Formats: sequence, C-alpha cells, structure tokens
Amino acid sequence: MSNTAEGSSSADGGSTTEGGSGAKGSYVNPGGEFTRDQRYIATRITADGRDGYPVEPGRYRLVVSRACPWANRVIIVRRLLGLEDVLSMGIAGPTHDARSWTFDLDPGGRDPVLGIERLQEAFFARFPGYERGITVPAIVDVPTGQVVTNDYAQITLDLSTQWREYHRSGAPDLYPEALREEIDEVNGVVFSDVNNGVYRCGFAGSQQAYERAYRRLFDRLDWLSARLEGQRYLVGDTITEADVRLFTTLVRFDAVYHGHFKCNRQKLTEQPVLWAYARDLFGTPGFGDTIDFDHIKRHYYEVHRDINPTGVVPLGPELDNWLEPHGREALGGRPFGDGTPPPPPRTDETVPAGHTPLAG
Repeated sequence: MSNTAEGSSSADGGSTTEGGSGAKGSYVNPGGEFTRDQRYIATRITADGRDGYPVEPGRYRLVVSRACPWANRVIIVRRLLGLEDVLSMGIAGPTHDARSWTFDLDPGGRDPVLGIERLQEAFFARFPGYERGITVPAIVDVPTGQVVTNDYAQITLDLSTQWREYHRSGAPDLYPEALREEIDEVNGVVFSDVNNGVYRCGFAGSQQAYERAYRRLFDRLDWLSARLEGQRYLVGDTITEADVRLFTTLVRFDAVYHGHFKCNRQKLTEQPVLWAYARDLFGTPGFGDTIDFDHIKRHYYEVHRDINPTGVVPLGPELDNWLEPHGREALGGRPFGDGTPPPPPRTDETVPAGHTPLAG
C-alpha cells in the first residue's frame, strides 16, 4: 500500500475479507493468525495526472458497498467534501460470490453508468485475468471502463488533497498539513490494532492467534478511550481523516464484530467514552447518514460461511440508542473547523428506511 498511515506490511487487503473470495469460501486461516493481502492497484488520480489519470469532473465512478468499512470511509469523505456532482457513485449489493461484487441493487442488475454486472469486469478490462482481490472501494475510468485504483487508504487522502479544486464551499480540511504526522501515527495504530484487529480476531485459526488479537484489540480500544476522554476528536479540535477511519469500525462493532468476530470483552455500548464518541459522529451530517445496518449485517453473516455456516442474519441489535444524547459538545471542538456541514444526501444515495435509525 502506498500510504504510510496504514503501513506496507501484509496486514491489509481484500480478497479474504471484502473482495473476491466465494460466498462459501474460506476466510479463516487454518494455520493460525489472519494475514491480510495488501496488494492494491496503486495508480493514483491526481491534480497533475502524473499516473495518467488527472482529476476531471465526471470522468470517474466510485464503486462501493455500504457493507464494507473500507468503502464506507470513501463514502463519508466524498460526502463531507461535497464531491457528489464531481465523482459519481455506484453502489454494489451487500454480498458477493467467488467472482466479485455485483450490481444487484440496480435495475437489470447492471450499473447504470458503467453498464456492467460485476465489478470484476472493470478490473479485467485493465488487467485481463486479474488474480488479486476484486475489492471495494474502487474507482473506474468511465470512458474506458477500466479500474484505476482500489487503494482505499490513498483514495480518501487524494480526495482531500488532489480534488481540492472541486470541494464544496465550506468543505472541512480532513487532512491538514500541520497535523498530518500525528494523523498518520494515529491511523497506523488504529489500523493495525482496531480496523484490522477485529478481522484478526474473527479469522484467527487457532486459540493462541485469537487471544493475541483479542488482547491487542481491547488494549488499543482502552488507549483510545483514554485519549478521547478529554478531547472530542482524535487529532486536534476538528474532524479529520483519523475520525473517519475509526468510526467505520466502531459503528459495526455491536452489529457484527462483537458476536460474529468474537470481539466480546465488551460491546461498544458498554464502553462509555467510545460509545459517546461514536454517537457524536453518527449524528454528524456525513457520518450516520451513510450507514446501512441491514447491508452491514447481511454481508458479514451471509458471506463468511466458514464462521456462520447457516447464513442466518441476526435481527438485533436495536438501533434507536444511536440517537440518544452523547454530551460530547461539553468538550468543545468544532466539527467542521471553519467550514460547514454537508447538505442532506442526494435522493438516490439515501440509506433506505428500515436500514438506519435516522430514516424519517
């Protein structure tokens, strides 16, 4: 991975988690510790077009699944920066098979802009016989139908820095230069121990590997609780890239990671500081309004059949508590800095009623 904030070890990737392994494929590492494939397409879309792909309004299509935490990051950043009219978004369904994510939510099962049934087609258009994970998020060049990149960590940073000319008026600075070193440091440990840590628990193939991952995860959550007890956001007094990256794991914690991945020392609702922090962000425009709890649960419980052989999806947890007062305003902070909240989601990008406590 080209972004140092999440490291370059073999701890991240898609084919065994959110990518191309079959719906009945193997996710657990029978040898013990889960190791994430981290080989992404490192091509970048930049203001100067150094990789052959310059930033151009309307040229690219972002493909996501609301189920995926890595894709959820990009959905949030795109919303906060107001890039909806510049970078269109295709939403794949919450499950996939051995071949890849599909556009089963769209009429006729085809993405209306790319005209394809499977994300795999865009990968094969550029790399015939592509053998790595067909992962979301991915950005596709609409004129050629070819995937440009699926390097999710770099994608959000580039939206903040390379697409700046097209940010909405009042867009927040999610990756301010003065705080980048600290943001990268926080992102690094959060990725290793939390974002990827829940997967190391869930996909561990031995008791020893699971216990190591479990302790590492909750040690880091305790560290985060201590850090956030006296400050509203992870770095500085405004929302940054660091908050986006932590939020997409926290918001999935009770719905899937606590039970499905055996991350069960405590639920998020039993960790007062992190629970209040997560509710604060959930109620912030651009965060909670991107969360589809139905898609999240269906993905994990239906796709990971070696963990959940029946494919039965739990009905809980109840979601109304996400709307309870959090009290974090007392810590100060300015969510959007000198900027403003984003407008409501576009009609065609609104999370369906019944999939979120925010509906209605």
